[in-house]
Amino acid sequence: MNFIKNNLANALTLGNLFCGSIAVIHIINNDYQIAAICLVLSLVLDFFDGFVARALKSNSNLGAQLDSLADMVSFGVAPGLIMFNLLEPFGSSFLGLNLPFEIKYLGLLITVFSCLRLAIFNLDEEQTYYFKGLNTPSNTVLIFGISYILLEKLSPKIFEMEIYQIGLILLTFLSSWLLISPIKMIAMKFKSKKLEDNYPKVFLVIGALLILAFFQLTGIPLVIIYYIIISLIFQKQL
Repeated sequence: MNFIKNNLANALTLGNLFCGSIAVIHIINNDYQIAAICLVLSLVLDFFDGFVARALKSNSNLGAQLDSLADMVSFGVAPGLIMFNLLEPFGSSFLGLNLPFEIKYLGLLITVFSCLRLAIFNLDEEQTYYFKGLNTPSNTVLIFGISYILLEKLSPKIFEMEIYQIGLILLTFLSSWLLISPIKMIAMKFKSKKLEDNYPKVFLVIGALLILAFFQLTGIPLVIIYYIIISLIFQKQL
């Protein structure tokens, strides 16, 4: 029983890594349906590994390292490849200029800054009840949600517009910056059971549910934008 207790959280973390690896393969093949399912599973497993570790008091240095390594694949490589695919059709052309490199490689900046964000998190002892910068799972949801809207909901003509290319590049830079920004972000960890201490979390959950109820799947990236806005509003309470 002790073996199971001590390693259950690590097993969930490895499950996150397994699902994330499958998602990466399907993103490379432009199969976003299977990739989405795998990333959702990774998100669920990523949430529960920490929950289980705290509940069973089985936190360990090994678990912390495994968590970051698994997140690097599921929420670092995966969103970078999504942006890589979105930028690929542009080749080396940008606003009529022929650049000495292909634009798609800029998408991998998300992967680079995800790695940097995870390394900073591992060394930062302040981030107990809040995140500093946008966490990698939320960033992945943002990137994947926007790609879903672009590929499934908008007219193909938008892909020929210069504003589309500029928007993707700006999103890449903004996403990369948010990952390592000093902005405090809400974490679903509770300092106390007092309602007044948890107003940011209450507003976040209620708002997110309303957005998803109204917009359904297209509301997924809006939830992350709302999360960022609410975090900015409640900076002093985090």
